[in-house]
Order: sequence, then structure tokens, then C-alpha cells
Amino acid sequence: MTDSGPAPLPAADRPEAAARLRDALLAASFTADGLLELLGAPAYTALARSETVPALRATRGDTPLETLVRLFLLQQPVPRARVAAVLPVEEAVETGWLVRVGGDEVAAAVDVRPYGGPGGEDWFIVSDLGCAVGGAGGIGQRAAGVVLGVGGASTTLAGITVRTPVAAALDLGTGSGIQALHASRHATRVTATDLNPRALHITALTLALSGAPAAELREGSLFEPVRDDEKFDLIVSNPPFVISPGARLTYRDGGMGGDDLCRSLVQQAGERLNEGGFAQFLANWQHVAGEDWQDRLRSWVPRGCDAWIVQREVQDVTQYAELWLRDAGDHRGDPAEYQARYDAWLDEFEARKVKAIGFGWITLRRTGAAEPSLTVEEWPHPVEQPLGDTVRAHFERLDYLREHDDAALLAHHFRLVGEVVQEQVGLPGAEDPEHVVLRQHRGMRRATKVDTVGAGFAGVCDGTLSAGRILDAIAQLMGEDAVRLRDQTPAQIRLLVEQGFLEPVV
Repeated sequence: MTDSGPAPLPAADRPEAAARLRDALLAASFTADGLLELLGAPAYTALARSETVPALRATRGDTPLETLVRLFLLQQPVPRARVAAVLPVEEAVETGWLVRVGGDEVAAAVDVRPYGGPGGEDWFIVSDLGCAVGGAGGIGQRAAGVVLGVGGASTTLAGITVRTPVAAALDLGTGSGIQALHASRHATRVTATDLNPRALHITALTLALSGAPAAELREGSLFEPVRDDEKFDLIVSNPPFVISPGARLTYRDGGMGGDDLCRSLVQQAGERLNEGGFAQFLANWQHVAGEDWQDRLRSWVPRGCDAWIVQREVQDVTQYAELWLRDAGDHRGDPAEYQARYDAWLDEFEARKVKAIGFGWITLRRTGAAEPSLTVEEWPHPVEQPLGDTVRAHFERLDYLREHDDAALLAHHFRLVGEVVQEQVGLPGAEDPEHVVLRQHRGMRRATKVDTVGAGFAGVCDGTLSAGRILDAIAQLMGEDAVRLRDQTPAQIRLLVEQGFLEPVV
């Protein structure tokens, strides 16, 4: 890659060539599992940190897999004769996957990274050279339109996405095509859009090389490429959400002021969803002086949609500016230029009275409910990915709670979900604990405080008795008024159902 712009890309209109290349890669075990076995865990995980030295040391032999790792993953020139023993080298050069360098060597034109699909699929993510993992690592200084590969944000979004069979899915801001690739497993039709035509080209390569159905590719910003009458059952987007002064880097900077891009994306998504459809995004949002950040996000939610918004992290403005200046490699350049850019970020935040930036997940679901549910919470703790089923179940529980008043709740049967433990907190030797905590070991891994009645209720919920009968038994055991428990406990039951500790028995 040079200062004049990104390098030429392989041909996207030669699916038969991509299929033959795929067959050759698989024959050599150039897969996620094959890489782990060859490199070992330390070298394999080092690649995710953009550190290649351990992998270079592990590929000093001449096996087909070592050849492919050096060629496509580590971007090292390899003797043509050595590559010809593994790949259809002449066709790969003709179609642009490889380029001739030196006298008798070839090099990769793009990064090709094995990626294991959720169903055990062997997929390949294509991206620009040097942009496969982590941030751009300084690539942005040379070419603003480069396309990154799989990073933490990409896999996070893929993990939280609801995976139910749908007719139509939209990957908005597709980048290297990872979300479109995942959607191809459960959507009849996949549409992928991007402002960057290079990203659309690379998405086509990712899908072809992964053996996935082609997507409908459309160029444009946000929902501009989508027809007014077009609706989807699933919308996903890992947008250029970075809140920065200007639109310097296409892959990360949205070009709108503050968090307006993320706000616009969320507000416009509702009218693009079919009834029951999901829209799921990663986003950044501003914490503005004198304003509740939760109220800010509530104002984004479109009418007719349930919403679950989870803030996963908060950074002060200095941490945030430093993160993204390093992402672009600015810290490696001229110190005066770095300082000027740092000042520009802080000037922008000061002008908008921004004190911090939040990062998290936004999920919308189109609903016909008279009063949509809106949950905005902070949960910075570890979770268990993938979370798609957890997200889907969250909204199903909301439907259940909306449809059942307290009387219906007490008549229903519940079951304590798996892998929930009870913790009692109190002074050593005390007769009663100060409080009881229920803790999940799956999904969101929530913890919630309950009183003695709530703990006892949850402990005996195995689906055999109705909630009302359980409370009557607890009242008799504790010498409490059964009517009072029936009046007071439904609120606690609702909380345990909403947070996923209890599930209704159908």
C-alpha cells in the first residue's frame, strides 16, 4: 500500500476462481483450527494483538499450511514455485489475489484470515493488507479508505445478534462483510451497504471465498441506499461511531457532529423494521454536562419499538482521544502534529460540553404494544458470548410480563434457570444474612439482591407449583400473612423474570 491510496483488489466477478482458491486453502487446513494447531495458542493470540513475530517463528518450515500463513496472514513474499504446489498460482495472479514481486516470488494482494463460523463453518475474512486485526495501526495515515478485517467490535456485534430465520436482513456499513456473512446463515436475502465502494468489493470477496451466497450490495450512507417501501426483519450495523473532529478515516469517523450519526441510525431504523424485527447496533454516545446520559439515549428510540440499551464502558475525553489517535498511528508521527490533533479533539469536546464517552449495544424490536418497553442500563461486567439467544429471550420475557397482570402471574408456574447460585452476605456467626444475592453464571451473568421470601421462592421454582401456591407455603412456613405476601411479592417475581432468573413454564 502506498500514499497514493489502497492497492488494487482481486476480481469480484470471478466466483469460480474464488471457489478454486477456497478449495486449495481448505485442502491445506488453512482454517481457524488449523492455525491454532500449527501456531500454538501464544502465537495465535499474539496475532489478535497485531504481533507477528511468534507466528513468523512458527512458520519457518515449508509445509503447505506454513506457506499460506506466511503468504496471506503475515504478508511475506513467498517463492512462486512453493506457492504453486499449494494454490492455482497463475489463476490467483490473473484474478488479482496474488501479485508478482521480485524475480520469482509472489505476495498476497489482500489479507485473508480464517474465521470459524458459529456452526463450525470454515470462513475467510478479506481485508486490506495490514488491516486484519485490532485497529488500523497507522494504516489510516496512508489511505483513508482502507477496509479493516475482524476486530473486537465486529465479533461483539456478531455475538449479540439475534439468530432466528428471517426473510430479509440488512448489514448497514458492511466493511469487510463479517455481519453479512453471519446473516447469510439464517436470512433468505441479505443486503449489505457501505459508503465506501471498496468495502462493498471486499464484502463480495469475503462472501465468495467463504462459500456463502452473494449479498445485494448497495453504495451509500446510512439508509440512503434503502428504498422507502423496503423493510427488514433484521438490521445490524457496526457503524463508524467514533466521535471525532471531522471525517478523516472512513472506517471509523462518521462525519457528523458529536454522536449524531449513531442517533440518526437508531432513530431511522424503526420505520425500516417489519413487525417483530430486530435492529442491533454498536454505538458511542456523549455524556454531556448537566444531562442524564440515559435520558439522552431514551430520546433516540423511535416510536413503536421496544429497546434494550446496555452501556458497557465509559471513558473520559482524554482517554477517548488518546485511544483513537493511537488507532490511527498518530502517536508515532511528528509530536507537534500529534499535539495539534489532540488539542482539536479536546476543543471539540469542550465546545459540546462533553465530559465522557459511553460505548455499548443498542437493540430495537418493532412492536405493536401500546406501551413499548425501554430499558437503559449500565453493565460493565463480563458476559458470556454469544448473547443472541439471551437478547431474544429478554424481549420474549417483556412480552410475557406485559400480557400478565399480577393475578395471572400468581397463577403461572416458573422454573429457576440453570446455573444460578445463591450467595448470602452477612457478619460471621449472624443468625440471618444481611442480604441474599442470586447470581447467574450464563448469559449476562447478572446478580440481584432478594429478600428471604424472594430467595425461598426462587429456590423452589421447578415448574410443578404455581407462584401463588408457593407463596402460600412460604407464608405458612414463616408464619406470615399469605394475603400480604401475594400482594407484595409479584413485583419481585417480575424483576426476577425480567432479568432472566426465572422463566415461565409454557
